[in-house]
Amino acid sequence: MATQVELAVKGTITPQMKEIALAEGLDPETIRARFAEGQIVAPIGVNHRHQVVGMGRGLSTKINASIGTSTDIVDIAAEVRKAQAAQAAGADTLMELSVGGDLDKVRREVLAAVSLPVGNVPLYQAFCEAARKYGDPNKLDEGMLFDLIERQCADGIAFMAVHCGINLYTIERLEKQHYRYGGLVSKGGTTMVAWMKKNHRENPLYEKFDRVVEILKKYDVVLSLGNGLRAGAIHDSFDRAMIQELLINCELAQIGREMGCQMMVEGPGHVPLDEIEANIILQKRMSNHAPYYMLGPIPCDVTAGYDHITAAIGAAQSARYGADLICYITPAEHLALPNERDVVEGVKAARVAAYIGDTAKYPERGRRRDMAMSKARRDSNWNKQYELALFSADAQAIRSERSPSDSRACTMCGEFCANRGSMEVFGHLLAGTAKA
Repeated sequence: MATQVELAVKGTITPQMKEIALAEGLDPETIRARFAEGQIVAPIGVNHRHQVVGMGRGLSTKINASIGTSTDIVDIAAEVRKAQAAQAAGADTLMELSVGGDLDKVRREVLAAVSLPVGNVPLYQAFCEAARKYGDPNKLDEGMLFDLIERQCADGIAFMAVHCGINLYTIERLEKQHYRYGGLVSKGGTTMVAWMKKNHRENPLYEKFDRVVEILKKYDVVLSLGNGLRAGAIHDSFDRAMIQELLINCELAQIGREMGCQMMVEGPGHVPLDEIEANIILQKRMSNHAPYYMLGPIPCDVTAGYDHITAAIGAAQSARYGADLICYITPAEHLALPNERDVVEGVKAARVAAYIGDTAKYPERGRRRDMAMSKARRDSNWNKQYELALFSADAQAIRSERSPSDSRACTMCGEFCANRGSMEVFGHLLAGTAKA
């Protein structure tokens, strides 16, 4: 079948493009043109029972939630509940990142449980299966790897983080800079580096990139170029290894797009606040504005237990400067496998960040909701405030459990409600259209 990129290049506006245009309030032809340029992607895949989500230039910033088993905790039912909780909390996409238990079963049950586009990292299962079969993940053979990628696409995976940008030259940069403060923090990246060093071979995902592209094209799966050498500490941000991988991934994004595949580039990681804008400018310039998928980023390294808040600060800046998809961070980051509550908190924090970033990125259309909320607060219109709130049920629950004696006010100010008092003084100025 033809991919969204191939159809866009031919001038075809697909139903998915029309749906994205309607959701974003943009012209379908604009959406088509940006698909053709590789500036917008939509995770489709063969399991097109899920909702259509567009990511890229001119679109609202989207949120990804990640779930999955570990080698210590394998509870498929719990992962399904987390996936459903992420969807209910407002995630736009989901990544299934299991490394423990029956990985095919986990993936298929999660796919069946949600209507979100689901992504994954094929190297996780590949190295797990090699360890089980041979007793050593470094004995993974490339035939097994490519077969697995196709099997996962056939199951209905809609986007796939593939670590194609790690090569021998990139590893040489890491060695010549005498390693790092924070080490390597990507499971897929670290295991691939170990495989290459042990086998004295080039990364087959880089060496045979055209084969990766052809498999994903067959299923119209978005190829998200994994950030295997991303910085895991703010002092490693912009080091030579990280930039070398980003450069390669931006080149591969162009090659894959020219082959007709939907392409996305992944970013860090841990980045100090003053470097986020530069990171995004670099990626956008080198990739012709390919969609950028950022993990956070986390702009400091000392907030364990509250990393979802730290990441939200970084994510708001990322969205502001042009990131297109933000992977959430949960309160459990760096500490433990997240539970259902962690997932919900992570999604909500990331949604706040994306919203804030979008109000700066698209001020013309991004601040209307805030203006309406301001007027509802001024007028003590509580029902309108609930309607406009990002988290309406949470807002109503807080107010209802601490109900005021005067329904027009709240229990913070009570009889000294600033809005109520000022309306008594200045309400006459709101006559006619100014009050609307």
